[in-house]
Amino acid sequence: MSERKGAVTFQGNPLTLTGNELKVGDKAPNIQLLNDELKPVSLNDYNDKVCVILSVPSLDTPVCDTETRKFNEYAGTFGADVETLAVSMDLPFAQKRWCGAAGIERVTTLSDYRDRQFGEGFGLYIKELGLLARSVYILDREGVVKYAQLVTEVTNEPNYDEVREAVASVAKK
Repeated sequence: MSERKGAVTFQGNPLTLTGNELKVGDKAPNIQLLNDELKPVSLNDYNDKVCVILSVPSLDTPVCDTETRKFNEYAGTFGADVETLAVSMDLPFAQKRWCGAAGIERVTTLSDYRDRQFGEGFGLYIKELGLLARSVYILDREGVVKYAQLVTEVTNEPNYDEVREAVASVAKK
């Protein structure tokens, strides 16, 4: 297992990411996550769609809340062949509760709490915090990474405009 020290910070303090860093052009690993009913979901289940994957530390924090709400709005403009997923270490029950309270209907939340397959497979598991780093990946219909944005300061939001442009570009191919 590889480690990248200082790849991200939390309030300016360097953190260590573990796992295999994915880059544009890489095939995403077929990892399993849990949905809000504790049922396993595989990334390959989405291979017929363009997939926007948000990785967030915890939905119950202000920045993650804002980010996921914004992507819920954007998802309505992405088109029917684009699936938007939000992955965190939150328990599926907490994700379901949060989505209900926030009115999230266009973003599917998935949990990596059980075995960190996503965190390790995408190189986003923060060793010191036991959470996922904030990032956005776009996978094409074959599961190949077409866009990757690692937010280097965990307390910052991603560049939404850049993501929306990338989604439009990948979705029309």
